[in-house]
Amino acid sequence: MNENPLKVKTILVSQPKPEGSKTIYDDLIAKYKLKVDFRPFIQIDPVPARELRKRSISILDHTAVILTSKNGVDHFFRICDEMRVTLPIEFKYFCTNEAIANYIQHYILMRKRKVFFPKKKGDNFFLKLLNTHKKENFLFACSDIRKPMIPDFLTKQGLQFTEAIMYYTVSADLSDLENVFYDIIVFFSPADIKSLYDNFPQFKQNNTRLAAFGQTTLQAIEEAGLNCQIPAPTPEAPSIVKAIENYIEAFGK
Repeated sequence: MNENPLKVKTILVSQPKPEGSKTIYDDLIAKYKLKVDFRPFIQIDPVPARELRKRSISILDHTAVILTSKNGVDHFFRICDEMRVTLPIEFKYFCTNEAIANYIQHYILMRKRKVFFPKKKGDNFFLKLLNTHKKENFLFACSDIRKPMIPDFLTKQGLQFTEAIMYYTVSADLSDLENVFYDIIVFFSPADIKSLYDNFPQFKQNNTRLAAFGQTTLQAIEEAGLNCQIPAPTPEAPSIVKAIENYIEAFGK
């Protein structure tokens, strides 16, 4: 019998390898004897404080900051340091989830600060949270690549805010992967797809299976004329690891 042409042996994850010795893929690796490599497809370039000054953006003109990622947290506080800004104790921090709120502890003492995040998961709960603080003047700390949901909502509700691009999301150099092939490539953002084609304009999918986490990532894959065999989250696969496992069980063993 010929070996299954869809058999999965190798996976490329378009993210940095997690810190520490363990990853969420470890059980998958052990169970199916997989080789899983991690390689970020994008990199973060900081926006210097002088660019914000050129745009006449002053942090202390605002009463609160909106933080949607750990990168946003890192670069917001980096900008504060570069501008030599001391944030007042009453300054407020609005985070899209609890993990980001907890991450702020790298920079401030939580018990002395006003940190807010929705108690339930979902974009709507965060937007409702913002809408209960109509008197704030928000600073939206973001990348040059971001979803329009938050600024569109703030504008629609007539809330006062300033959008401040504090870092750029750019394609990483992947030239050393030109002749390396994987059974599955896992993508997490439209920027990952852009990086793929920035590095390999003539990319052909052939027998490579693509996994996508998130609707915008899936849409970017489809718009590029590629086929996504492993979408997540779904009712059957709430995580990317579960989606990959379901695929291997069905087709890749």
